[in-house]
Amino acid sequence: MLRQDRSLVENLFSQGHIKVLVCTATLAWGVNLPAHAVIIKGTQIYDAKRGSFVDLGILDVMQIFGRAGRPQFDKFGEGTIITTHDKLSHYLTLLTQQNPIESQFLESLADNLNAEIALGTVTNVEEAVKWLSYTYLFVRMRANPLVYGISHKVFQMDPFLEKHREQLVIEVGRKLDKTRMIRFEERTGFFSSTDMGRTASHFYIRYNTIETFNELFDAHKTEGDILAIVSKAEEFEQIKVREEESEELEHLIDNYCELPVAGGVENGYGKVNILLQTYIGRGEIDNFSLISDSAYVAQNAARIVRALFEVALRKRWPAMTYKLLNLSKVIDKRLWGWASPLRQFSILQPNVLTKLEEKKLTIDKLKDMRKDEIGHMLHHVNIGLKVKQCVHQIPSITMEATIQPITRTVLRVRLSINPDFKWNDQAHGTVGEPWWIWVEDPTNDHIYHSEYFLLQKKQVVTKEQQFLVFTIPIFEPLPSQYYIRAVSDRWLGAEAVCIINFQHLILPERHPPHTELLDLQPLPITALGHREYEALYKFTHFNPVQTQIFHTLYHTDTNVLLGAPTGSGKTVAAELAIFRVFNEYPTSKAVYIAPLKALVRERMEDWKLRIEEKLGKKVVELTGDVTPDMRAIAEADLIVTTPEKWDGVSRSWQNRSYVQKVSILIIDEIHLLGDERGPVLEVIVSRTNFISSHTEKTVRVVGLSTALANARDLADWLGIGQMGLFNFRPSVRPVPLEVHIQGFPGQHYCPRMASMNKPAFQAIRSHSPAKPVLIFVSSRRQTRLTAIDLIAFLATENDPKQWLNMDEREMDDIIATLRDSNLKLTLAFGIGMHHAGLHERDRKTVEELFVNCKIQVLIATSTLAWGVNFPAHLVIVKGTEFYDGKTRRYVDYPITDVLQMMGRAGRPQFDDQGKAVILVHDIKKDFYKKFLYEPFPVESSLLEVLSDHLNAEIAAGTITSKQDAMDYITWTYFFRRLLMNPSYYNLEDVGHESMNKFLSNLVEKSLIDLECSYCIEIAEDAEEYTDLPVRHNEDQMNCELAKHLPIEVNPHSMDSAHTKTHLLLQAHFSRATLPCPDYATDTKTVLDQAIRVCQAMLDVAAHHGWLATVLNITNLVQMVVQARWIHESSLLTVPNIEKHHLYLFRKWNTGKRMNNSEDMTGPIECLPELVDACGGREEIFFSLVDNELSAAHVSQAWNFVLNLPAIDVQMTIKGWWEDPVQTHNEISIPIIFPGVQEKKWISLHADQEYVLQVNLHRIRSGYKKGKQDSKAIAPKFPKAKDEGWFLVLGEVDKKELVALKRVGYVRNKNTVSIAFYTPENTGRCIYTLYLMSDSYLGMDQQYDLYLNIIPASVSAQVNTEVAASVGDLLLK
Repeated sequence: MLRQDRSLVENLFSQGHIKVLVCTATLAWGVNLPAHAVIIKGTQIYDAKRGSFVDLGILDVMQIFGRAGRPQFDKFGEGTIITTHDKLSHYLTLLTQQNPIESQFLESLADNLNAEIALGTVTNVEEAVKWLSYTYLFVRMRANPLVYGISHKVFQMDPFLEKHREQLVIEVGRKLDKTRMIRFEERTGFFSSTDMGRTASHFYIRYNTIETFNELFDAHKTEGDILAIVSKAEEFEQIKVREEESEELEHLIDNYCELPVAGGVENGYGKVNILLQTYIGRGEIDNFSLISDSAYVAQNAARIVRALFEVALRKRWPAMTYKLLNLSKVIDKRLWGWASPLRQFSILQPNVLTKLEEKKLTIDKLKDMRKDEIGHMLHHVNIGLKVKQCVHQIPSITMEATIQPITRTVLRVRLSINPDFKWNDQAHGTVGEPWWIWVEDPTNDHIYHSEYFLLQKKQVVTKEQQFLVFTIPIFEPLPSQYYIRAVSDRWLGAEAVCIINFQHLILPERHPPHTELLDLQPLPITALGHREYEALYKFTHFNPVQTQIFHTLYHTDTNVLLGAPTGSGKTVAAELAIFRVFNEYPTSKAVYIAPLKALVRERMEDWKLRIEEKLGKKVVELTGDVTPDMRAIAEADLIVTTPEKWDGVSRSWQNRSYVQKVSILIIDEIHLLGDERGPVLEVIVSRTNFISSHTEKTVRVVGLSTALANARDLADWLGIGQMGLFNFRPSVRPVPLEVHIQGFPGQHYCPRMASMNKPAFQAIRSHSPAKPVLIFVSSRRQTRLTAIDLIAFLATENDPKQWLNMDEREMDDIIATLRDSNLKLTLAFGIGMHHAGLHERDRKTVEELFVNCKIQVLIATSTLAWGVNFPAHLVIVKGTEFYDGKTRRYVDYPITDVLQMMGRAGRPQFDDQGKAVILVHDIKKDFYKKFLYEPFPVESSLLEVLSDHLNAEIAAGTITSKQDAMDYITWTYFFRRLLMNPSYYNLEDVGHESMNKFLSNLVEKSLIDLECSYCIEIAEDAEEYTDLPVRHNEDQMNCELAKHLPIEVNPHSMDSAHTKTHLLLQAHFSRATLPCPDYATDTKTVLDQAIRVCQAMLDVAAHHGWLATVLNITNLVQMVVQARWIHESSLLTVPNIEKHHLYLFRKWNTGKRMNNSEDMTGPIECLPELVDACGGREEIFFSLVDNELSAAHVSQAWNFVLNLPAIDVQMTIKGWWEDPVQTHNEISIPIIFPGVQEKKWISLHADQEYVLQVNLHRIRSGYKKGKQDSKAIAPKFPKAKDEGWFLVLGEVDKKELVALKRVGYVRNKNTVSIAFYTPENTGRCIYTLYLMSDSYLGMDQQYDLYLNIIPASVSAQVNTEVAASVGDLLLK
């Protein structure tokens, strides 16, 4: 019956309009309709599965009788059973004695076990047996063994049924293994899940169905065959053919079935097939039983076809995958594939659609037609617009692929995807449109790469281009072409194809072989020939790699490139080269460049101790955090720095003598050339070679890297002959490494990471139960989630604290000192976490505990692999992608990072082998298998940022013409690789002509770019901030945060990195509380960049002469450093003083004053007044605030006030005047307080150069002995900041900047000269000099200069010119 008929009858009966209701047994379970009397007429029911009649079960009888008696109306109910004579006693006993409920679990044991294995909760027989003990089946098997076929004797011997359960599990395991749903190793009892099994568990496909699939399904089936296979699934077992339906089924075959029906009307699977096709064709069915069967078939078939699609995709059959994806959409949309795609829109009338189909108007044709044309074709003018809109709403994309060969067998494909349709929330929802993208090789019928891609609504609306990057294999001889096919996951008729053509592909040169490790006698350290050098090493002999390179590094000056796997002692190699400089060229400098601040810090801590203290050589760190003054750099023997910083310093090498004194440049991790930071390294080396070719003084370059594939090119570029090139193969590790790679399925990142936790736990148990383990994850959040999961697994063990190797009470004491709450939890179980969000002290604690083996497991973010050298016995790389804030998706780590992480496995002192377990997304497994063993070639990434670097060189004066720029490029590594792998850089062929043309165009393009941008838009849109990650759900947090801040931001860009930057800066000034700890570290990142970007903006503004902008930017810098708004009282910058303390300063009155300070009365409003009021005496300040602040807080605040820079300013103007005006050549300028004294006008000649000399004198109030610290006190700023000043000379009336000068720390006295030209027009004008601090708010000063401009004099001009030329001679 139809649903509405049933409801009608139910209502009539329940309201008492009808007295008798005749129904089937299922009604008793479904609907609650109590009655006074219930009659069961006949106890036989037809069971479709067995095809015969069976007895009504006792549960049904109980349930039906339960409906007798209505609680509100009756005192009792009546139940009657009418049955055959022989069943009478059976039902009597059933009703009088209670019958136990037995478990039916055995029937579906296979499916359930498979689901657990796919989840990863059951991985071996032992766990499966334990899992069975939690089931109701186990309880019943022990209570009633005979029902489950367990004899009494067996039960007595094995009361806990261990053996029996094991037997069950093994039987099921064999069955599953036979259908390839799992892999079951009987010897060890291990289960591992396969793609087939995971698909089955994911789509709830039964074990028998999979068996059918294995038997019938292959790569070359038609749509008809597929439907026949689906119809035979076990899910449709119970659908039987009834007598009365056959006529209608015949009718349906004739009218609706487009594909041949296997099995015809007589068989069950034939019926399923007919119903499915009728459902797709939207056919009318009359028979009630067929209607309910049809609904059941449609629901299940959709699921099964999706499952088959996954299977085909995993088996990499392109044609099949395509057919199945389309078929699953056909079932979802109930439209045959050959119908017009516009039928997916419900707003178009059927007659319009039929006309479209008759006229054979395809989507592409319709896109090109105008709306009125469409209207005329359909004889319905107004409908044209509607059709046109629908056509443009069908998702479509255009794709373009560029290919770069990495090696001769691997291609990197960069696919750009442009959405090309109108978004409509009714049609597309509000999230995004999913697509499947795969690369297929039509000749071999194989898919090389596939991925699921979500095109987000925002990207479609803004027409934003999306990029996918992936690698695919190629084979020689080259195939003619591959196809990249994109098919929508939801829409019929939405697909795109892009052809990868191999005609013009030039494969890179083959790589030369590795250096063989020679079998040499290990060299003793006495070979150094210096007692003090030998004392620096704890070992007695160098290792084989160091022995082989010793002579070249220590006894020659050739450039060296050393490629050796991580952990083979490359740091010692660097030291050998440095010692050579100390021995041979004691006056010159060595520069050591490491790519990360963490590495620099680590080298500094080590070398401060060994080289500075023991050898007495000066070691100086030069990074973004630490910028020593010139004197320290000039005296240093060894400079440790980062590429960016050294690039900045060496840009102006002509006028920095210490850059010219460098005789060796050691670049660690030089293979990072291929990384996004590579261009900086490339530029440094290119510039070094460029400089040494100019100064005739060769600089030795030593490059250290992991094992490289194309070491020869790097060596050529570094100018290294055969002698200095050492490139060992990756297997030459001091400790051999065993690598396991496991693939994990799943499109989505977070659940995939979660599914890796159990395997990670097992890897620890099997590979390194008692030795230290490092787990690398991609984000701070992942460190936390992984740790919490591991603790959950530990909790089920006998000894949950087995990874903690110290007394628990001691650990509790350590935990009490930590700040991070998650860390407190995990450390108690012997698991440490390590990431940038931790407080410095917490991080140190964790490092110490791990190094001393007090905790066994350390979960760290990937940067740790570069930074700190903690080897472990086992390294687990959990996932090889990270979330990239710029593109808002997960992208792969560079391969060098993965190698670096693996390199941390195996501790030379303790282990004879290291283990690495790499857990990856299953589609990338092949890629990693290939590259972890054969080294990865390093390509240049200079191309993308060429204009920035050319700009720098032009600014530094290294490049003055286009030819220079071309020459400069030939020095680069990029140029070397261009010759070797032209296709990677889009160069067609390597003939001399086309090379020149290519380079020349490149230079042109870069120079034009520079002209166009003539530098950068205002701060937070700076490119530097696009890396700032906006993580999941952070747009909500950003919205919340925005509500509490003063300046409004654009509400629609809450998930953009620039908005987040803006908010974080505001929150920093407002000192607002941040929603989560990640924001604190993000703020640190923002502030690091902020000062740099502001300095650049300042230069741009000064270049344009914008006075107001310059002053605003200096104020911004002050705000960033002191974390207060400029409009708040500057007293708030004093530490521990908040808004509610300000009244203390206001009520300060003159009564308490000493006699000498009569010039100042009234309340204190700003910092200078405060400094003046205290007069350097702590007790005055103390009396002001002591009743509000604690003593410690007062002394902190006082220290701040004491160190505030009070500067006394005196000015003179130097220049030349004609005699009647002025006889001397300098005038001192009186300082005039406006409105108090008479203005004194100073006469200057028009259009003439004068120098304003400013004498700055620091007034010390509370004078302390000892060295004054040049650092500003800025408690809220993350790095140490040198105090400095900006001198700004401007003319307020014209809003014009005349001159800008930066001044460093004023220790006692400092004289600054500012040259300026007087205006050309005569008359009076007022210049203003601003002295702006770059670290403090409220300490700025301004002075007016009253100038009277008189006509220019000829003699003055001549004299100036003569003086200038004489001055030049003197300078020379």
